[in-house]
Amino acid sequence: MEERKTIKFKKDEFSMRERVKNEIGKGKVSKVKIEYTPVGEKITISTHKPGLVIGRGGEKINELTTILKKEFSLENPHIEIDEILYPELDAQLVADDIALGLERFGPLKFKVLAYRALQRIMKAGALGTEIRLSGKLPSSRARTWRFAQGYLKKTGDSAKVVDRAQSTAQTKPGVVGIKVSILKPDAVLKDRIKIDEKLLEKIKSNIEEMENPIKKTKKRSSK
Repeated sequence: MEERKTIKFKKDEFSMRERVKNEIGKGKVSKVKIEYTPVGEKITISTHKPGLVIGRGGEKINELTTILKKEFSLENPHIEIDEILYPELDAQLVADDIALGLERFGPLKFKVLAYRALQRIMKAGALGTEIRLSGKLPSSRARTWRFAQGYLKKTGDSAKVVDRAQSTAQTKPGVVGIKVSILKPDAVLKDRIKIDEKLLEKIKSNIEEMENPIKKTKKRSSK
């Protein structure tokens, strides 16, 4: 019984997130976090366009609260906005932007959209990025196209730092799947070594310490 309750609980959370994203619009919301507090439910919406989400005088937020109360029977939902300052470094926003471009201009211009997204991401200061498009592009057979630039970790603990997201585009030939991976400039990589003056001084001192005993042994042998 407990397993069924947890599965139902997770399904409700997923449907709640999708409902909020669909109500606001594709390409405007990155993440929707749900927290349960004694006062009520706290829903945090991460977006780079807070003005469109809030609306004039908070009209859209009031609409969202009424929808959540009616459809999901929430007692006291409290919506907060988390503004994204650099949308070019958010994988979900980039994936949705590519999906909207494919739906607007067609799948024939998928290379232009992908390379433009790569340039924007790298100009924003990302360490590396990868974009994968899978579908009928541009032939009748489905295939996968990969666009990558920079340094990107795929295995190990440091791969968890990579921001990954998925999106879909509804085009005339069929559905196109989009996967975006971004390694942000502030990502902490444990296996990354920075070569600076301090490190060079340590290396020089270690080399000198290794050379000194060798010289002493040579002098003793000559005597």
